[in-house]
Amino acid sequence: MSMMKKENNLFNMYNRINLEKIDINAQPPTEEPARQYYFMAKCREWVKEFQQKNGRLPGACVTTFGCQMNARDSEKLRGILREMGYEEASEDKADFVIYNTCTVRENANTRVYGRLGQLKPRKKKHPHMMIGLCGCMMQEPEVVEKLKKSYRFVDIIFGTHNIYKFAELVATRLELQDPPLAASSVYNGKSDRMVIDIWKDTDQIIEDLPNERKYSFKSGINIMFGCNNFCSYCIVPYVRGRERSRDPKAIIQEIERLVADGVSEVMLLGQNVNSYGKTLETPMTFAQLLTQIEKIEGLRRIRFMTSHPKDLSDDLIEVMGKSKKICKHLHLPVQSGSTDILAKMNRRYTKEQYLKLVEKIRAAVPDISLTTDIIVGFPGETEEDFEETLDVVRKVRYDSAFTFIYSKRTGTPAAVMENQVPEDVIKNRFDRLLKEVQTIAAETCAVHEGTVQEVLVEDICDHDSEMVTGRLSNNLLVHFYGGRELIGQYVDVSLKECRGFYYIGEKI
Repeated sequence: MSMMKKENNLFNMYNRINLEKIDINAQPPTEEPARQYYFMAKCREWVKEFQQKNGRLPGACVTTFGCQMNARDSEKLRGILREMGYEEASEDKADFVIYNTCTVRENANTRVYGRLGQLKPRKKKHPHMMIGLCGCMMQEPEVVEKLKKSYRFVDIIFGTHNIYKFAELVATRLELQDPPLAASSVYNGKSDRMVIDIWKDTDQIIEDLPNERKYSFKSGINIMFGCNNFCSYCIVPYVRGRERSRDPKAIIQEIERLVADGVSEVMLLGQNVNSYGKTLETPMTFAQLLTQIEKIEGLRRIRFMTSHPKDLSDDLIEVMGKSKKICKHLHLPVQSGSTDILAKMNRRYTKEQYLKLVEKIRAAVPDISLTTDIIVGFPGETEEDFEETLDVVRKVRYDSAFTFIYSKRTGTPAAVMENQVPEDVIKNRFDRLLKEVQTIAAETCAVHEGTVQEVLVEDICDHDSEMVTGRLSNNLLVHFYGGRELIGQYVDVSLKECRGFYYIGEKI
């Protein structure tokens, strides 16, 4: 039997038996993900030692900054920590704090440095504590150099491409301790205790690792990783790498397993889901993937994001129009309404093309909810350019929009462009845009008042513990009186009162 065949069997064995039965004294496998299950088992032994010495299990806290891709990655980290034996803890009490970082805007980096500064006194007081950093921010070489120089109390640093190696990195860090962390150890500030593993890029997609879902009834699903678009304001292609699509069979199998485990709604995730399948040996379009996913019995709702307008095909629009499961919501970032600014942004569509695309979508799916992203104050934006953006908002009539003030992002072409817009001008335009968006969104939302809609109940309402909250197919939030037992269920609700961006309803 070949080594590859042996290791595949070994991985299958890990799926069937308790990790405690793995021989951690043997040499670790070389093939993934079997190798990572071996290190999970090894860390599990360390957790037992910690528990014996301290009378409790070690606690871990994963804090997520950024997008839904990061949120999904954090679920994987939590799943691996669970298999190691860690229990979930609040950040102020955790023995292991992990920050899954974002770097879309430079102030995101500043937030992480601030949080690290708050952790430093705790690290000195509790030397057994570990701190891990991962995510997009770690893909920037200057960030890692700063951490090595000024934040040497950080234990583990890794990026976006090798998150699957988390267990191995933790095991490496624990082995570096002298004495081990389970006993009393004194942090001496040496940078050689850092475990740093940053990859510039990868073509690997490692399947079948644990994950700890936030919800039992819905889940995000990565269908692809990376981005090929290189919008001039965006750092994502540099920190997430180039596009690579997952095998459709693996996606289908994952969703089938989730449905068998009680999931009824999935969110398909990618930086640009519309370009799914281009890197596969046998190319497949996103529309074709959706058609296959819709056939899965027991799955009731399909969502996806994010869609790049330049790649949204007629075939996809047709599939959305005919589908019984694809939700009536599409997030379609426009970023600007000015064709000139869109060209500087390298978005590769014009205002006219975007508006024509919206017409096609509304013709195929008349009751669809459209949301968007808009950047205000991009370099060179004139008042006329901004008025073009307002014109798009008025014509499309978005249900909601994420509006952003442009900020320089070091490492992107836009950061060195001339004609940066003065801050006071940007602030004025931002306020005007926000007012327009909010007015239109309230009017758009209100059209459903008095109708009965199906709601997937997600949680207890934040502002009233006697109410629950859930979402319509079009992604609108609805709050209504009901008990915790409704969470995860589909409930018919009469939409009594529109409150601008959400509804107060009544269970039928």
